[in-house]
Amino acid sequence: MIPYKSEPLTNFNIEANQKAYLEALKKVESELGQEYPLIIGGERITTEQKITSYNPSNKKEVVGHVSKASQDLAEKAMQVADSTFNKWKKVNPVIRAEVLFKAAAITRRRKFELAAWMTKEAGKPWIQADADVAEGIDFLEYYGRQMLELAEGKPLNQNPGEINKYSYIPLGVGVVISPWNFPFAIMVGTTVAAVVTGNTVLLKPASTTPVIAYKFMEILEQAGLPAGVVNYIPGSGSEVGDYLVDHPRTRFISFTGSRDVGLRINQRASVLNEGQIWIKRVIAEMGGKDTIVVDDDADFELAAQSIVTSAFGFSGQKCSACSRAVIVGNQAYETVLKRVEELTKEIIVGDPSNIETYMGPVNDEGAFKKITEYIEIGKGEGRLITGGTADDSKGYFIQPTVFADVDPNARIMQEEIFGPVLALTKANSFDEAIDIANNTVYGLTGAVLSNNRFHLEKAREDFHVGNLYLNRGCTGATVGYQPFGGFNMSGTDSKAGGPDYLTLHMQAKSVSELL
Repeated sequence: MIPYKSEPLTNFNIEANQKAYLEALKKVESELGQEYPLIIGGERITTEQKITSYNPSNKKEVVGHVSKASQDLAEKAMQVADSTFNKWKKVNPVIRAEVLFKAAAITRRRKFELAAWMTKEAGKPWIQADADVAEGIDFLEYYGRQMLELAEGKPLNQNPGEINKYSYIPLGVGVVISPWNFPFAIMVGTTVAAVVTGNTVLLKPASTTPVIAYKFMEILEQAGLPAGVVNYIPGSGSEVGDYLVDHPRTRFISFTGSRDVGLRINQRASVLNEGQIWIKRVIAEMGGKDTIVVDDDADFELAAQSIVTSAFGFSGQKCSACSRAVIVGNQAYETVLKRVEELTKEIIVGDPSNIETYMGPVNDEGAFKKITEYIEIGKGEGRLITGGTADDSKGYFIQPTVFADVDPNARIMQEEIFGPVLALTKANSFDEAIDIANNTVYGLTGAVLSNNRFHLEKAREDFHVGNLYLNRGCTGATVGYQPFGGFNMSGTDSKAGGPDYLTLHMQAKSVSELL
């Protein structure tokens, strides 16, 4: 593949970068409350029904009013995408890749502005928002280069008097259902992976973060993407989402979200609808219950830092977040637990618009209610070390919460909370620690902190997760370096940002000619 170095993160210790971000926040604040239309075939369509996006750190502040798609408009978008596919699929892959490279350049120029939108719409602190945009740029650059390579096809054996060719062709219309927790990066990655491989897209962004997706639509248009290739249709899952998943012209669904919704999509996609002539493909990333294992040979300071960073970055609202820590041995357990408590108490929770804020709000009222209910459950299942309090008077703020001495089978050790709640338990041996780590229906990320080579090698073989990290935290996969996707109920292990991700959006064709 043509080499690409990942997009650097912004150094906010530099005063000029601080000033630029503050200016971006002012620009965004001056544009809050605007209305945004649907985009179908390049046409702006305003509907009477709206999705209102609120700032989760100031729940009365409206980020934007976004037109809401109906089934009739979803059908119109499907017809446009289906028709456009017949033209887009024939466009030279090099040209398709160049659209991505142009979009990456535009995104890079607007990096602070896009990050500031996520600070307001998703409650992302500066560093988290900046990383979100950087990952989106990485997807654009990486998938563009991947397509240039795949456009050449794959070599086959050749017999005398015969020419054999193996190439990839696009699938058709894809429904992209993107999440709110990485409202730019994952939305960008799933959309452009489909686009660069020659498919057309119906983009249904998360209902709490539709404005940032609209901003990316503007970027795609500016980059020269033809009308109708990506159609922007925010709407409810029960009305628009189900309709499109069931549609006989839908060729594939790319979904990121909860286990229950992912399973429901997979089930509905398996049903043969009238007029359907293919088996729909489902690309799904569905969450995790991720564990960091620490043994008594580990660097305890590194272990504590890794646990806290992985547990509470973006308020624990990452499918890769550390929600469980298993520590081997009494001394290691007490030492690491004490340091985790100290580090957690140092975390600054507040308005993510402030540079010193490490942890902002959780997503919305529903998330706040779910997480606080789990905290109450945790109080009966473990020893509360720190946190355990919450305040939704202005925004949806929950203090980072740590429970110790939790049974491996407890609910807060088994169920995905998707918030700033960490449970710790002790293991008597490394083998037992790995057994506890694997004792979940999920299999997304995990980490092992150890200086014991035999333990690290056992983890490589027996820790059953799609992304395993050794002597570092379990979050922060980089496109092209740590392809991301998990086992079991974590999804289809589709490995976003990896060398075979684009092929999930294509089908292979073998052609043999006798000379």
